[in-house]
Amino acid sequence: MNINLMDIVGRVSHQCDIMFRVIDIREKHGKKIAILYGEDFRLIADAPYEDLIKIDPGMRMRLTQEFRSLEEQSYKLFRQDVDLLQQKQEYEATEGYSKSYNYFQMPGKVLHIDGDPNYLKKCLTLYEKVGVPVYGFHCNEKEMPDKVGMLLDYYRPDILVITGHDAYSKSKGTMDDINAYRHSKHFVQTVREARKKVPHLDQLVIFAGACQSHFESLIHAGANFASSPARVNIHALDPVYIVAKISFTPFMERINVWDVLRNTLTGEKGLGGIETKGVLRTGMPYNKNSSD
Repeated sequence: MNINLMDIVGRVSHQCDIMFRVIDIREKHGKKIAILYGEDFRLIADAPYEDLIKIDPGMRMRLTQEFRSLEEQSYKLFRQDVDLLQQKQEYEATEGYSKSYNYFQMPGKVLHIDGDPNYLKKCLTLYEKVGVPVYGFHCNEKEMPDKVGMLLDYYRPDILVITGHDAYSKSKGTMDDINAYRHSKHFVQTVREARKKVPHLDQLVIFAGACQSHFESLIHAGANFASSPARVNIHALDPVYIVAKISFTPFMERINVWDVLRNTLTGEKGLGGIETKGVLRTGMPYNKNSSD
C-alpha cells in the first residue's frame, strides 16, 4: 500500500490505537521512516514505513465520532460551569438582583502559540464558540523561545498558551531526563522567556506542554498549568478548556485546580497545575449604544 504525505494512518504494531497524519517520510539507515502527528492527540512519533496502514474511511468515521462525542460532552460540562460563573457574577454585580445595574464583563485575553496549524485552527474555533478573546500564532516549537517575548509585547495577553507536539522516548533516557523528550526543553525555554517579561504568576497565567511533556520542569520554569504529570497523551483541545475556565473566573477568586481539570478530556493524569487567580473583570455602566 502506497502511503503519502498527509495521509491518515495507524501503526499496526500498536493496533492502530491512535490516528496519525503523515507529515514527513525520510530515509534512516537505509529504511523509510515516517514522521507522524496525532490527529486528535498532541503527540509526535516516528514509525517504520512498513508498520503503517491507511485508516479506511469507515474506521476513521467511527473513531472520529467517538472523539467528537467526548468533545461535545466535555464542552457541555464546561458550558455549565461558565453559565454558573456568569450567573454568580450577575448576582453580585446587581447586589442580589435588587438593583438593575448595566454592567459589562471583560474575559481574560489569550495568546495561543501552537506548533501545529491544524490544532491551532481547531482551538481557535472552540475559543470563538465559548466566547474567549484570543490571538492565535503558529510557530515551530524550536522557534518559540525566540518569538514569545515579541509576541507578549505586541498582544499583551492575560493568559499565554504554549503548546504543539511532544513525546517521551525511552531510548533517549529516563523520564527525569528532559533531553529524552522531543520538545519539552523548547516549551521550558519559552516559559522562562515569558517569565522574564512577566514574572508574577497572577499577572500572566501560562499553560505549557503537549503529549507526554515533562510536567515538573514546566511548572518549575514558571507555568501555572502544564502537561503531562503521568506522561500520557493529552487531547488537542484540553488547553482550551483550561484557559477558558481561567478567562471566565473573576480576578478576585482563586481557581481550584481540580475544578479546572475535571471537564478536560484527559484529566489529572495528563494535566496539572498550581492555585491561580482568575482574570475576568466586571465593569459598569454598560453603554448599549456603544459602537465597540
